[in-house]
Amino acid sequence: MKRRIPAEQQRAWMPALHRWYALVWVVLGLAPSVIGGLNDPAPQRYTALALLVVTGLGYAVVRCLPGNPVVRPTAYLCLLAGTVSAMAWLPGGGASLFIVSLPQFWILAASPRAAVVLSGAAAAGTVVGSVEWGRPWSEAVTGNTVFALIGYAAGVLVGTLLHRSAEEAAARALRLSTELESAQSELAEAHRRQGAVEERERLAREIHDTLAQGFASIIVLAEAARSTLGSEPERTARQLLSIEQTARENFAEARVLVGSAPQSGLTPGPVGTTLRRTLDRFAEDTGITVLAELPELTCDQQTRIALLRCTQESLANVRKHAGASTVSVFLDRQEDRIELEITDDGRGFVVERSRGFGLDGMRRRLAELGGELTVTSSPGDGTRVLAALPTNGQE
Repeated sequence: MKRRIPAEQQRAWMPALHRWYALVWVVLGLAPSVIGGLNDPAPQRYTALALLVVTGLGYAVVRCLPGNPVVRPTAYLCLLAGTVSAMAWLPGGGASLFIVSLPQFWILAASPRAAVVLSGAAAAGTVVGSVEWGRPWSEAVTGNTVFALIGYAAGVLVGTLLHRSAEEAAARALRLSTELESAQSELAEAHRRQGAVEERERLAREIHDTLAQGFASIIVLAEAARSTLGSEPERTARQLLSIEQTARENFAEARVLVGSAPQSGLTPGPVGTTLRRTLDRFAEDTGITVLAELPELTCDQQTRIALLRCTQESLANVRKHAGASTVSVFLDRQEDRIELEITDDGRGFVVERSRGFGLDGMRRRLAELGGELTVTSSPGDGTRVLAALPTNGQE
């Protein structure tokens, strides 16, 4: 199978190819004509040298200064056709110069038709100049004449084929470019849609883990406060204070979500301290016994937020579904990760049948940080949630 050469490499070869052709044209076209005319009579010799010098300079100007307003390609090709025709009248003939000059008509002409016409004029001039007039036709037609006609026919055939091939290649390149632009546009739109979906999922997860949990706590606390409003005023006051604190926390989280506050509202400090405040609030609001071992471990902000959200979601599930009397929370650092274990003695559930946004959200949150979530439970045996996150070399 042939190996296709990239269009950029093909375009890079063109200047070198033109330079090689210019060298060939000078060596095999101009130089032999100059040498062949050195033995001609003075008027013919000087005329030929002048024509060859002017033609050579014209070619140099057209190739080196393609945008110049003085020597345009068509004017130069007319000069070349005239020079080739004039050289055919000299004793040395001009067929060789015509053959070597044929590529220029196809390189510089404005269209294939112009190339055919201008090279045809040069061929006609070469044929007419090469015919030895006054002799029988069989003797008048020389090898230069036949060579010029064959060269012209071959030039038209090859030039037409190459031009058609170039047009097809240009059309193919344009089609591929259009398809590439369309594919890039579709890919950009797909990335935009994917980004929008991911952002919606992230916001939904953050709202579920923060605002939704906070509002659920406020509802439970408000119901409890209403039931004890007249009989237990001190407990009601504590519940109202919890409602106020939860509402303030929700307000702070809402500011973070809409971008009017920097990152999370967590205060700096060890992750154990952060989790302990959450557990104390949970125990106070629900009356459930909380046993905790929370060493003062340090970690980055993302890890702290992930561990806090996992704790909040687990406690919310305990509050809503477990019916537990005791919750145990253990935080520990292994060699290369931090582990957070939360267990309860509630009613448990079948993990395989669980379809909840909370558990899925915790799994995705931990997975984004290279961690994992393991949930173990069965009916009547309580629930164990184990969150593990890499430490990334933190101490």
